[in-house]
Amino acid sequence: MPIPAVRFTDERLPNGLRYIIAEDHLAPVVAVDIWYDVGSKHEVPGKTGFAHLFEHVMFQGSAHVGKAEHIALVQAAGGTMNGTTWLDRTNYFETMPSHQLELALWLEADRMGTLLDALSQENLDNQREVVKNEKRWSYDNRPYGTWNEKLQAHLYPPEHPYHHPTIGSMADLDAASLDDVKAFFRTYYAPNNAVLAIVGDVDPADARRWVARYFSAIPANPAIPPLADLRLPPTLGGEHREIVEDRVPLPRVYLGFRAPVFGDPRFDALEVASQILAGGKGSRLYRRLVRDERVAQDVVMFSLGFIGGASVTAGWATVRPGVAIARVEALFIEELERLGREPVTADELARARALVETDELGALQRVEERADRLAMYATLFDDPDLINRMLGRFLAVTPDAIRAAAAGVFRSDNRAVLTYVPATAPADAAALDAAEAVDDEAAA
Repeated sequence: MPIPAVRFTDERLPNGLRYIIAEDHLAPVVAVDIWYDVGSKHEVPGKTGFAHLFEHVMFQGSAHVGKAEHIALVQAAGGTMNGTTWLDRTNYFETMPSHQLELALWLEADRMGTLLDALSQENLDNQREVVKNEKRWSYDNRPYGTWNEKLQAHLYPPEHPYHHPTIGSMADLDAASLDDVKAFFRTYYAPNNAVLAIVGDVDPADARRWVARYFSAIPANPAIPPLADLRLPPTLGGEHREIVEDRVPLPRVYLGFRAPVFGDPRFDALEVASQILAGGKGSRLYRRLVRDERVAQDVVMFSLGFIGGASVTAGWATVRPGVAIARVEALFIEELERLGREPVTADELARARALVETDELGALQRVEERADRLAMYATLFDDPDLINRMLGRFLAVTPDAIRAAAAGVFRSDNRAVLTYVPATAPADAAALDAAEAVDDEAAA
């Protein structure tokens, strides 16, 4: 069955704001998603965590919207909203009843144009503490919570902006001054550095009129600094290892690899390969490590697509009580390397394609996901129509493409290995109970 294409318009205001409108009148809702071309890769040494800090500051009010009032207005109108920060970008979004579109656009325009009118030392200090608590909660004091930070540090050299995580460092957050933060906002939160996607039950004429009314007066920043050359060698050139003693219930092995950039066909192949390796209980790694050999509690494999030099393909396996960590690591690596030597079977490829197709179509049926992807492809690749081509690219991945991509990535000279071990052994009774529960499920 042919898949309906996402039809959209792609226009710009004179100040550079790019706005994309896609009509869908199936339900009376509309999604507004604004992507700013700024993420943690735009931060400089000593000032990390700024992009993520703004994710919080952006809800602290603007010239005509009080502190936390943005959230209250959206929720009172029956909508939902949030913001996220990543290495390559930051975005803010609302899903609203369609008759509330004008409110959503006004709110986004007010904080793009007048955030600094309301930004105070008190607001900055307050949100700085919120972010620091988030770091303690999600990274430092969470079992295995530092894995991403550590893998990034191993896979990217210190001078590369992907070396540090979006959360930044406590020292840099403490050192951030009000002037630093204001300068970061003036540099990157400009209309010519943003893409606004509007998807859903919308009259395009109304949307264009409101976009022009609320965003046109916001000045562009003609001096957005270019990024340095982010290119990297395709492989690490060796194996990096780190043993992490932590408050974890069971040992866990993380494997991370440099991978081709997001948008490269080899990255598409790795996405499909992740389904073959760890997409559910029929996958290779689950069958081998969890069900057949019974050495792991769980196993995960995925790719994180970045556009600046190299992406990350990574995974982990939690070691069952009483099993040697080295045995789990060896079996894990054996399966990854086998993928680079032997073509996958037709059944495996058909299963992986079905899983990818289900995920893609399930996502695209939601207006907020279509808005997110239109803004993403416009921001990262200047090509919002990729929304209509990505599924075809995934379904066109061949066994040879998977084998070649795996052979190029899953190499001993391109591997970072993190081994988390409990700081206090043995694992406690709760962990053992959990282990038995998973074991029983696997055997069922």
